[in-house]
Amino acid sequence: MDVADLRAKIREIKDFPTEGILFKDITTLLKDGPAFRRVVDLLSERYRRERVEVVVGVESRGFILGGALAHQLHAGFVPVRKLGKLPGKTVEVEYELEYGRDALAVHEDAIVTGQRVLAVDDLLATGGTMAATLRLVEQLGGRVVGVAFMIELAFLHGRDKLKNYPLHSLIVYD
Repeated sequence: MDVADLRAKIREIKDFPTEGILFKDITTLLKDGPAFRRVVDLLSERYRRERVEVVVGVESRGFILGGALAHQLHAGFVPVRKLGKLPGKTVEVEYELEYGRDALAVHEDAIVTGQRVLAVDDLLATGGTMAATLRLVEQLGGRVVGVAFMIELAFLHGRDKLKNYPLHSLIVYD
């Protein structure tokens, strides 16, 4: 199964969550066992030589890919969540959204200084969420060895906010 086959498994839903948006629904790919496995295999093959120690997954669909990649890479998994969703002491970062601000948090002991980190999310749009996630990783002393996405909406130029990191997207929509 190649990338074109995987892309064909992603359903597009018009006007969701708001009018004018063409939503890329990955649930149709995830429910297909061989397709989901192929996504995880392709991404894990790319990062196997990076000696990843921790995979950071961004809430919420990044948990799905991040957990599977962590398993394949024999690495730990760290969830980055919306503010107020993690118990215990956390480190937080605020970031800009198209229409306001939001905040992300991670446990303050989630990453050890110098740890090799792969950051993962399902989709790269404007890049703000991942940029905030990477700030959290670096604030804890982690070393970002890669940033991975299943899908990239290249026309939104999110890659520009992440230009200082090695970034890979499996499926790109121009």
